[in-house]
Amino acid sequence: MRAGLFWLNDRQWARIEPHLPRGLTGPDRDDDRRIVSGIIHMLQSGARWRDCPREYGPYTTIYNRFNRWAKRGRWCAIFEALAKPGEDGVVLSLDSTSIKAHRCASGGKGEAQSSNRPLARRPHDKNPCAERSALPAGRPASDSRPGCRYRCGSDVLALAPPMSVLLADKGYDGDKLRGEIIRRGAKPVIPNKSNRVVIHRFNKRAYKGRNVIERCFCRLKDFRRIATRYDKLARNFLAAVHLAALVAYWLN
Repeated sequence: MRAGLFWLNDRQWARIEPHLPRGLTGPDRDDDRRIVSGIIHMLQSGARWRDCPREYGPYTTIYNRFNRWAKRGRWCAIFEALAKPGEDGVVLSLDSTSIKAHRCASGGKGEAQSSNRPLARRPHDKNPCAERSALPAGRPASDSRPGCRYRCGSDVLALAPPMSVLLADKGYDGDKLRGEIIRRGAKPVIPNKSNRVVIHRFNKRAYKGRNVIERCFCRLKDFRRIATRYDKLARNFLAAVHLAALVAYWLN
């Protein structure tokens, strides 16, 4: 077997296999373990799908499985099944990051404003913007691509699990967001902007834990198809983020 290829080990496969779809009509699927391993390898390497190593089988089979399950929401469902926050999910960290989009990520078929195709952009640098919240251990809890020029923390809160504390940098220091956090029964730990009139006290010691979200972004961007977006469809890119998070945190 060629070195440098990714293969799910027995322990990792035992975790993910029970959540794969069963009882589907049609011909029998190819070896799930081999194909899922091939998909993960492609996310790590960032190579073109047609350059998928032959050890995983035909590249069309690898891509079609990834694309079909992304369209049906299978990858997101597997993530939600394995990434349920436990008792430690009471402190969340929130931040956003920019991701370079390759030119092949544009020009997909369909409506220009289709929700499956947007490249969420910041006007000054044209970078897709992903917003994510993380649990204390650095594990991602939710993901959003608001597609606007301002940070939309309230959109992520709608996806976040119950929490008691939310850590965020001063870019999220707004009365509306603070009020939303408090309405959800949590305490905002957010530094004050320099131009804020009403100063809010915050726990500086607790704020040091916000670095988990930075580490989370670093681990996700170890997957080259996450660090640079090549997918035309937003649903496929989101599926890739979910799968990368599973491998980085819940399958290791």
